[in-house]
Amino acid sequence: MGEMVTFPANGGTCSGYLAKPASGSGKGVVVIQEWWGLNDNIKGIADRFAAEGFVALAPDLYHGVVTKEPDEAGKLLMALNIQRAEADLKGAVAYLKEMTGGPVGTVGFCMGGALSLFAACNSDGDVGACVDFYGGHPAVKYNWDNLTAPVLGIWAEHDDFVNPNIPTYKAELEKRNIPHEFITYPGTQHAFFNDEQPEPQYNPAAAKDAWEKTLAWFRKYL
Repeated sequence: MGEMVTFPANGGTCSGYLAKPASGSGKGVVVIQEWWGLNDNIKGIADRFAAEGFVALAPDLYHGVVTKEPDEAGKLLMALNIQRAEADLKGAVAYLKEMTGGPVGTVGFCMGGALSLFAACNSDGDVGACVDFYGGHPAVKYNWDNLTAPVLGIWAEHDDFVNPNIPTYKAELEKRNIPHEFITYPGTQHAFFNDEQPEPQYNPAAAKDAWEKTLAWFRKYL
């Protein structure tokens, strides 16, 4: 359904996977990769957004590198240049905003969940809604005072990597009266939305409900 495109970013260009609905237009959503890279799973999620009427762009934050090995994925996550990622995400948001004519949404998974919230905190109002699927990255710091987008947080019950941060996120959002909703799915593990992972890590029922809530969030706020 989609195609690879390039867009201005960081004084140069960044590539990404762009998927459009059959109508050719719609609200824009930036889909942000897990630590594996811009793989077929993330492209498939962009395609799913397009099938629901959104214009979806998944930027390639690893610039061509994709892995299936957890050890390598962990190294790639830790080696991510946060300043460059910020610039690439700003470029993706600006590209989609110009294409669609309005504020865009951000959504990401695992590392990408952290970067979805990070992008919303650095968008100067260009991000109109944010969804964070169990996001975490030890080097990402949030500019909470710059956040204006409503935030939907989707969490797994059993996730020692991410869950200790949730009370801080909630306190920062409440302090600034940012509309938000946090949902923790009972019995789930980190990355429960990823259907390329075996069950029980992948949880079809929770993934289905989280997808429906994500679509509703973007349709409400974009």
